Amino acid sequence: MLSTIALYEALASAPDERARAKVIAEAFEQLEERYPHLPDLATQGHVRESELRLQKEIELVRAELHETELRLKKDIELVRAELHETELHLKKDIELVRAELHETELHLKKDIELVRAELKQDIEQVRAELKQDIEQVRAELRETELRLKKDIELVRAELKQDIEQVRAELRETELRLTKEIALVRAEMKQTVEQAKIDVLKWLVPLMLAQVAAIAALVKLL
Repeated sequence: MLSTIALYEALASAPDERARAKVIAEAFEQLEERYPHLPDLATQGHVRESELRLQKEIELVRAELHETELRLKKDIELVRAELHETELHLKKDIELVRAELHETELHLKKDIELVRAELKQDIEQVRAELKQDIEQVRAELRETELRLKKDIELVRAELKQDIEQVRAELRETELRLTKEIALVRAEMKQTVEQAKIDVLKWLVPLMLAQVAAIAALVKLL
């Protein structure tokens, strides 16, 4: 069975009286199906009374719908107002956050500039100190180089002197050895001559003895 709201919507959407009458007839038909004893009790007055009652119910439903619509409109307006207020609050909060961010950004930029200035000053100081240290190291290196050159020259002079001394000693030794070799050669020559004489002195008698022995053997033969 159609509800009152469905019946109202069907009557409200009916394009003409014929369609509206058809909707009412279908409603009565559904009512008769639900209440079979109703045709015996229904009269023309009852139908009119039912029609009036339905119209009253329709008007009540219309009033309720209108009231509900007004209440919903009020609720929508309240929600819109709350949304608008919330939007304004959010915009204010966003602006505050943006201002805070901008202020923080400015503070950070100032801090960064200060840090850059301090770092630049420190870097310049370190560069100056390093430059001074480098110059000092270079001076020490030049001084060390000069000292080493002097030491090298001294060593060269000493080595040259030692070499000259060694060469002189070698020449002296060479001369002494030459003299000694000459003496040894002379002595050896004299010794060889003496040995030859001694050998001849020993060989001549031996050879004469051998000749005499051979001669004696020849006589015996």
